[in-house]
Amino acid sequence: MWGRRIGPAVVALLGVTGLGLIAAGLTAGPARPPRPPTETPTHTRPAPDLAPLPRAAPVRVQIPAIGVRAEVVPVGADAAGVLEVPPLDRPTLAGWYRHGVSPGETGNAVLVGHVDSSAGPAVFFDLGRLRTGQEIQITRADARVTVFTVDGVRSYPKDRFPSALVYGPADAAGLRLITCGGRFDAGTGNYVDNVVVFATRTA
Repeated sequence: MWGRRIGPAVVALLGVTGLGLIAAGLTAGPARPPRPPTETPTHTRPAPDLAPLPRAAPVRVQIPAIGVRAEVVPVGADAAGVLEVPPLDRPTLAGWYRHGVSPGETGNAVLVGHVDSSAGPAVFFDLGRLRTGQEIQITRADARVTVFTVDGVRSYPKDRFPSALVYGPADAAGLRLITCGGRFDAGTGNYVDNVVVFATRTA
């Protein structure tokens, strides 16, 4: 499926079951990830007149507002349609869903990352602090740096994950960053929500 949009059935599986793995085996320590404000809007800003970029894998993500500078590795989905994530023993990595578009192509590129691990906060711990108008910089394998501007940040219960907004088609180059958040359920060892950052390419 390289270079193709994933089909509706796979979208549904990824949205409902895949993202639950991001918190598997994580600590229930005192530090809790910040929650997005409930009033944070989620909209797509009018995209500037930018030509779509050719396909190229992302290799680094930088989010200056929350101090993220992380390597990006490709991830996929297993036979059941469950989204893969970077290994827990490397919690500073972000993962790019390689069966979707790459950052800068038309459509929504998807990056996932752990919120924490047994060692403490992980790469996307502070996603809930992001606010509309802040920038995300993606360095690609072709040495281009593409800039996305945050449209909104929302928290969703995992059983109501917005698959269409995350994996669905788009007319412009968008970016979705995903991690776990909300209440930590000590019984299951998982957070009950997913935090999603919505952004549009602006430079």
